[in-house]
Parts: sequence; structure tokens; C-alpha cells
Amino acid sequence: MEKNASTSSLKDLGPSGLDLTSAFFKPIHNSDPPLPSNRRTKVSVVGVGNVGMAIAQTILTQDLADEIALVDSKPDKLRGEMLDLQHAAAFLPRTKITASVDYEVTAGSDLCIVTAGARQNPGESRLNLLQRNVALFRHIIPPLAKASPDSILIVVSNPVDVLTYVAWKLSGFPVNRVLGSGTNLDSSRFRFLIADHLDVNAQDVQAYIVGEHGDSSVALWSSISVGGIPVLSFLEKQQIAYEKQTLEDIHQAVVGSAYEVIGLKGYTSWAIGYSVANLARTILRDQRKIHPVTVLARGFYGVDGGDVFLSLPALLGRNGVVAVTNVHMTDEESEKLQKSAKTILEMQSQLGL
Repeated sequence: MEKNASTSSLKDLGPSGLDLTSAFFKPIHNSDPPLPSNRRTKVSVVGVGNVGMAIAQTILTQDLADEIALVDSKPDKLRGEMLDLQHAAAFLPRTKITASVDYEVTAGSDLCIVTAGARQNPGESRLNLLQRNVALFRHIIPPLAKASPDSILIVVSNPVDVLTYVAWKLSGFPVNRVLGSGTNLDSSRFRFLIADHLDVNAQDVQAYIVGEHGDSSVALWSSISVGGIPVLSFLEKQQIAYEKQTLEDIHQAVVGSAYEVIGLKGYTSWAIGYSVANLARTILRDQRKIHPVTVLARGFYGVDGGDVFLSLPALLGRNGVVAVTNVHMTDEESEKLQKSAKTILEMQSQLGL
């Protein structure tokens, strides 16, 4: 990428670049020096397309960072997005917003979120698209890791499972500090559909989609609860009949929901923006919440055969992935998860990493 100096809010408004701060404010005499404060929280977002900006905007409005750095290969688009956010400063929490095509602007980040990715061309194979994205990641991940060696990486670019594996390999980071957005949004859609069916608040529904963020994802029906009540065991105890096809239809609605949004408006943005900001909140504030996100799955739930990344319910905190949750799965669900892992491994095997 072409280098470009990072741009922040204009400080020098006077003639010849005069700093007007001293004219507006007079120091208090005989005052103590400032007390040492905690280090400022910094989040970097790579890619200022619809998804990247939805994430940045949501993090900004939810006051999750003291500084947000934006990176993209298109300098005009990048500066325009930065200025557009800066001009809303009077309505938002005080946050420093910077932008550059140079990854040095991300230095010292606590969290780096990668949304950049190549779009599929008409008639292009999925493998060719994946290889183009791997080539792109070779230009993104190493400089990010160099600028912020202690940061946590969240991959949002698709196919998110394979690209999270790629980011892990290219960054050299420990496995707990590399994760993907995975099925966090899929699970939110799943909870919404169940809540809508039962006419309850989605926050009272505990439900996970795991495995690949894609067609081979697995709905964990056996562990769904509403208000703490396990749904399937409740129906069985009450001798309430239900059809397995009904459950499968809800799962397929989850899988197809992104395609529906894309078909209607051309892209998805707001839901993934809230989803990733939700992950950022859990990590930056060490909330120790459980999210179904893309993690190294080898050794969990019978997944083996290689270093495969896919979504599992994971406990997240300030150090990234703290642990993988031991959620109950039926034999059928476990088999589907292992099949999903094999699907991802087949894609990974063609990358040559």
C-alpha cells in the first residue's frame, strides 16, 4: 500500500498554524501535576466498507474506545469516512479518530478488527476468491501484528473461519489472541427467530449456532433454553409434539437470512456492526461473557485432523479467548460439527500455509 501520513482532528486553527490552546485556557497556579491514568483504549478497523464503518460507528457511539484508527487502501474514501465521523464530535463521546493507508496508525492497538476482503467476481470459484483473500491478508496481518504485538485480532472478512486460521498463521500470535466473528451473528438471528416464534424477548433465549459460518453450520437444539427452561426436554415432559422439520426450517431461515438482506439492500452492515461491537465490549471490558466465535477447535467436541478454526461457545475476556464452554451436544449434533470441521479443513488444505 502507498504510505500516507495519518490524519487526525485539526489542532492548529490560527494563522500560520498557531496553537490557540494557550489563548483559550490559563493554567491553575501551584497545581499538582496530572495523576497517572490508565492507558487509553485503542481499536483499529481495517477496511472502511459498509461492514467496517458499521463496526466503527457502533464502537464509537457505545463509547468503547478512546481512540479509533481506520485503515484502507483508498485514501480519499478513508479520509471522507474519517471526516464524516469527526464532524459528529459534538454529539458523541470524546474519541480520537485517525485514518491512514499506513498501518503505523494502528500502533498500540488493544483490538484490531479486520473487515477487508476481495469481492467475488461473476463466475469466480470460491477457491479462487479465497486465494485472493489470502494474498490480501499477507499485506494486512503482518504489519498489524508488528504495529500492535500485544493486541487481539478479530477477523470479520469472509470466509471467516478459514481467514481466521490464515490470520493466526501470519500473525504468529498465541491462539487465544486470534478469533473470528464466526456465528455470533448467526446465533443472534437464531435467538430472534425463536423469540419471535414464542413471542418473548430475544435476551431471554439461550441458543447457539456453531461450526462453519456458512451452509454446514449446526443448530444446537438440545441446549436451547428460554427463561432458563430447556425447550426440547420441556416439550417432551409435557408430551407436546413437535416436528423435526420445523426445527430444521428455523435453522435454514438463519442460514438464508444474510442472503435475503444482501438480495434486498445489496449488503449486510448494521447487524454485523452490533455483533462485533458486542464482542469488542466483552473483550475490552473483561466481561467474561460466552460468545459463539471462531476459535481453534482441535481437541474440542471430537474435532481432530488438524488446526481447524470454527465457531464454538467461547468464554471471552481481556486476554481474548479464555476457554471453550462445555455445552451439551447430542451425538447427532456432535457428528454434524465434526463434518463441518472437515469441510473447513478441506478448504484450508488448498492454501499451502
